[in-house]
Amino acid sequence: MKTKLKFLLFLLPILSFGQEVQTLYTKKAPLTEQELKRWSHLDLEKDTIPGMSVDKAYNELLKNKKGIKIIVAVVDSGIDIDHPDLKGAIWKNPKEIPNNKKDDDKNGYVDDIHGWNFLGDSYNETLEMTRILKKGDDGSEVYKKALAEHEKEYNKMMSYKESIDYLYEADKTIRDYLKKEDYTLNELKDVASIKYSLYQSKTVMLAFALQAGEKFREELISTKNQVYDKLNYNLNTTFDGRKIVGDNPDNFDDKKYGNNKVFGPNKENTEHGTHVAGIIAQTRNNNIGGDGISNNVQIMVLRAVPNGDEYDKDIALAIRYAVDNGAKVINGSFGKDFSPHAEWVWDALKYAESKDVLFVHAAGNDGKDIDVEENFPTDSKDKKTELVSNFIQIGALNYEYGEKVIADFSNYGSKNVDVFAPGVKIYATLPNNKFKYLEGTSMASPNVAGVAALIRSYYPNLKAHQVKEILMQSGTPIDMVVKVGENGEKRNFAEASVSGKIVNAYNALKLAEEVSKNEKNN
Repeated sequence: MKTKLKFLLFLLPILSFGQEVQTLYTKKAPLTEQELKRWSHLDLEKDTIPGMSVDKAYNELLKNKKGIKIIVAVVDSGIDIDHPDLKGAIWKNPKEIPNNKKDDDKNGYVDDIHGWNFLGDSYNETLEMTRILKKGDDGSEVYKKALAEHEKEYNKMMSYKESIDYLYEADKTIRDYLKKEDYTLNELKDVASIKYSLYQSKTVMLAFALQAGEKFREELISTKNQVYDKLNYNLNTTFDGRKIVGDNPDNFDDKKYGNNKVFGPNKENTEHGTHVAGIIAQTRNNNIGGDGISNNVQIMVLRAVPNGDEYDKDIALAIRYAVDNGAKVINGSFGKDFSPHAEWVWDALKYAESKDVLFVHAAGNDGKDIDVEENFPTDSKDKKTELVSNFIQIGALNYEYGEKVIADFSNYGSKNVDVFAPGVKIYATLPNNKFKYLEGTSMASPNVAGVAALIRSYYPNLKAHQVKEILMQSGTPIDMVVKVGENGEKRNFAEASVSGKIVNAYNALKLAEEVSKNEKNN
């Protein structure tokens, strides 16, 4: 899933040296640290925070109720299955004998104890538009579009590289002056700006630090890595990240590849997937880290999302694996602008639909209207007619209720984004026993997948398409003009998605009970 290089945007200038009426829900004071860590669980009416009323659902509806275990497949970058806040919630294949180097359950995957790693030992990858260019000019409109977008992205990254290199040089000047490899904001402020070069470096670093926060050097390193990864791997037409996997990604019949090491070659590289899994399933009420949305899930690990664009074949096979091995909910926190084998993914989604499996997908982080622009995977060929009934697409919310309640990076669309959920500053698990705030529709999607798992746990007679409709119909409606996209276009919240609502776990479970009773009585 693409992320924003938000801390670079303000640097470019350095290199060249009717208020809407809002409702009573507006938060009057900044969130406390405790509120921020679990704001997606809070209630808009009670807490004046646009959460999903998860705590209210547990406190008022789920007390003394028992649900069934629900397998949620997380198709992502891999997961640290040994994280103490996740360890008890990782799926184990009951039909497979560990480490005997046999395919005991005859599903085509040897020793698939916790899922499957479709990426093998690979990590860095190109973007799909880069792959299209590598195949050569076939005269198609797709090639022309890929060429134009690649050039645009490459030029933007080169500008960012100039910025980040300039910033790194300033950082090095400060480190050399302080004679230490790391330093705090206070130490930066105390630097005596005697020489002009030192004064200039201090000014630049202060500007960045005030934008990025106390962990500004961590953000500096992260941003540099993103920019250089884009240039060295994602946009590099000479780079071949797939070679190490050993398959042909354009041949769907070539399926014997990957391995059972679901965290891949390096656990550190599972940050995205580990965080997504934590949002759904980290242990509730244990006073460490955050709280998961669902207390009755098993996470099936499907590693299929590299540091670059995912391959359609990997996604299609991961969906099919999840379906065939008992998942009732699949979370897909990934996406891209081109999909040369989209039909493989559509066929997999149709297969999931036929087996009653819900697919929850992140709408994307480009701040664009996906009723107009491309964003894959999707459940429609023409952006109007749905191909399946089990696909729900999620936009991201900010924790501040008001005109900025939709995250500026979140994609939106009155026909192709179904509903919104918390996606800014979400606190969850990271590899090697860590926790962190991350943001993106990648975080909004598992919030909804967790609520979907709750519904399927306590009302297992309901079908996937019913769960989707419940999530959309039972949400909290917002009657307010809001800003959407990075340019801050104004539109009514109701016109930013199909439902015009925020997912609400309490309302969803109440509606699920009504629908479930009607199903049993008919």
